[in-house]
Amino acid sequence: MQIFNSIIEIGFVPIVRVASADSALQAIEAIHRGGVRAAEVTMTVPGAVRVLEKLADRLGDEMILGAGTVLDPETARACMLAGAQFFVTPALNLATIEIVKRYSKVIFPGALTPTEVLAAWQAGADAVKIFPCSAVGGPKYIKALKGPFPEIQMVPTGGVNLATVGEFLKAGACAVAVGSELVDGATVAQGRFDVIEDRARQYLAAVAAARQPA
Repeated sequence: MQIFNSIIEIGFVPIVRVASADSALQAIEAIHRGGVRAAEVTMTVPGAVRVLEKLADRLGDEMILGAGTVLDPETARACMLAGAQFFVTPALNLATIEIVKRYSKVIFPGALTPTEVLAAWQAGADAVKIFPCSAVGGPKYIKALKGPFPEIQMVPTGGVNLATVGEFLKAGACAVAVGSELVDGATVAQGRFDVIEDRARQYLAAVAAARQPA
């Protein structure tokens, strides 16, 4: 539970989905410099498992590393051996949840409908990734789901930006996941990793502000 609690304390998970392994490494190092101690490398990054291995060597003691866009248990296991400590899936795959929990790791399986959300939770999800959240109402959808499912931890993905972080958290999300609003292709292509570092700080500040008592 320590890994899960640390992620919730941070309040957001940076999703790194870029076109090269080197860009992924540089982006996550920038996120780390920005003070964020967790990040997710998607399996769409070329050589993603090797990226995780390199990051575990460089930052494993300082950062919680996750594997994203994990589609099957075999990929989950390979990422686990590379150093991933949490796993995120775009859709509900019960076998992937099973293997991750077998090794006492953290998983946020993707789900959208109430039926999928409940199935993911009953299968052992630490929190359920609500995806694509922006397509079905964003924070309002989280609030609607939390009505019948107050005990289910939810991490909305899609449509999360600096302007909406607070809305999602106040709607009941335990954390949010941020993709291209934090690490976008144009900024990476320009080599402006200082911009990503600064954005990371801004997201930490936005989470802190949202969690201030009213």
